[in-house]
Amino acid sequence: MIASHLTELLLLIELLLFGVQLNVGALTSNYYDASCPFAEFIVRNTVNQALRSDSTLAGGLLRLHFHDCFVQLFVSTCPACFDSELRGCDGSVLIDSTKDNTAEKDSPANLSLRGYEVIDQAKQMLENQCPGVVSCADIVALAARDAVFMSGGPYYNVAKGRKDGRRSRIEDTIDLPPPTLNITGLIKMFAQQGFTIQYLVALSGAHTLGAARCASFKKRLSNFDPNNDVDPTLDSNYARMLSRSCSAGDDTQVGFDFTPTRFDVNYFYALQGRMGLLTSDQTLYTDPQTQSIVNGYAMNQASFFSDFQQAMIKMGALVAKEGDQGEVRRNCRKIN
Repeated sequence: MIASHLTELLLLIELLLFGVQLNVGALTSNYYDASCPFAEFIVRNTVNQALRSDSTLAGGLLRLHFHDCFVQLFVSTCPACFDSELRGCDGSVLIDSTKDNTAEKDSPANLSLRGYEVIDQAKQMLENQCPGVVSCADIVALAARDAVFMSGGPYYNVAKGRKDGRRSRIEDTIDLPPPTLNITGLIKMFAQQGFTIQYLVALSGAHTLGAARCASFKKRLSNFDPNNDVDPTLDSNYARMLSRSCSAGDDTQVGFDFTPTRFDVNYFYALQGRMGLLTSDQTLYTDPQTQSIVNGYAMNQASFFSDFQQAMIKMGALVAKEGDQGEVRRNCRKIN
């Protein structure tokens, strides 16, 4: 505790001496340098301990960040649908349902999300160190970055200063990209938020980590359409393997690729082999617009890592609450 206060004092002196002023009205990489200098270390250490106990949590933490940000990215294209409040990466996916409100986390699209307890643990430690300072939204963004890096992926700077939102409703998840979406729908959704096709494929590469429930892809395995029992874009041997796995029930989880705890390019190899788990995965290889990008990433991991870094930075800054637009929750599961 003494060391913490001493470090904070030294940082404040340095800021005064060199005239450096933090722009609290915008996301910045040094947002917590003075107010909570060990914030990133605390989150990183918490994630590290969690992954040592369960390496499959890496995919869960990354998905938490996507689903937190993506709710508003696509709801915002219809501002009159629900309310006019700007959303984005605001920690709304963490809020628990109440008797008067069903929250985002209880939407069918979010039932397989994991890692809430890791965020809770990091938040508690941060509240003990610097109460009321670090937002839950920033913790989610940092935890996703650290999960990627600790799984063998690229490291990137996370701009901080997001505020937590005060709204979380199941109806807000209606426009999360469904697992059945084809390439036309994917390109349209991402383009509406300024993402290029290149970034669409790079962000889809996040599926190199984690797994999906059989409920998300079982339609591909039988009675697919009037002409095909099994999705013809799916490798037949892989389809049989999936059918055996899913015989245990809809909640059975299957890895997106064969190294679901490693951030690598095996996801793109899977697409080349017609072993994309979801329709929204395999569609990236069936369309010429994206097939060449998939092939490029499969051959060049450095290119994929570089584009993924930039796409994550862009996604994490879209429609983010800043300044007095939100709050810093004391408990990530409920508004103050």
